[in-house]
Amino acid sequence: MQYAFRGHLVVLCDERTGSDGEAFTEGFKRLGLGKVIGTRTWGGEIWLSFDNWLVDKGIASAAEYGVYGPEGKWLIEGHGVDPDLVVDNLPHATYQGEDAQLKAAVTQLQEQIRLQPVSVPPAPPHPDKSFK
Repeated sequence: MQYAFRGHLVVLCDERTGSDGEAFTEGFKRLGLGKVIGTRTWGGEIWLSFDNWLVDKGIASAAEYGVYGPEGKWLIEGHGVDPDLVVDNLPHATYQGEDAQLKAAVTQLQEQIRLQPVSVPPAPPHPDKSFK
């Protein structure tokens, strides 16, 4: 469809990216959808369960379910997701309004657009749906 997004993608992550953000980042990387830019994620991907009912009918969530990949190895937990391009946002620069990761992402995307431009396919002739 002519309005579907067909451009280039990157994902930003850092040491505060955890849980579903890590699952998303790992999946994005494994599917080869684009580059992951930033710093290694938190490493806390164990999923929570809500099956632990308390006497007062409350729930105590507990980390119980890890995730593993098709190669039979546990993923993410205790290590995190390594970015393809390591870029750290330093505290003083961030305080001054700079964002090194965002700048690296824009530079990466501009380079990809330059090397592999993506165009919208031309529209075919409109069908003749008149009554004849």
